[in-house]
Amino acid sequence: RVSSVLNRDVKQFGKKHMFDASEETCWNSDQGTCQWVTLDFPRTVKVSQLHIQFQGGFSSRLCTLEGCRAGEEPVKISELYPEDVNAMQISFAAFQVEETVLDKLKITFENSTDFFGRIVVYHLGVLGERL
Repeated sequence: RVSSVLNRDVKQFGKKHMFDASEETCWNSDQGTCQWVTLDFPRTVKVSQLHIQFQGGFSSRLCTLEGCRAGEEPVKISELYPEDVNAMQISFAAFQVEETVLDKLKITFENSTDFFGRIVVYHLGVLGERL
């Protein structure tokens, strides 16, 4: 799930484009503060890395990661401070916490580098292992 899609045009800017491995497509949020992405995993996972590629000028200065097991309330895992660049950014230290076993992960983009609060993500990947 995502917080919003630009002009509700899911065909052109929908969430599926974060995972299609195409350099031509992206998820583009609508205007507003605190955009977010929630991932519900079909099986419990142990997360070790987060890969994210923004469009420069439409990235987030602060990303808050929250996660939980099924039936539990999400808890804060980490904060990330991405760069405002087009390059793929890989977080090795984002999950250096004792509990990394999740069924759900929420990434909140706290403040956008775009004046209107839009976020553009070309690629989002969560690496780890299924349990």
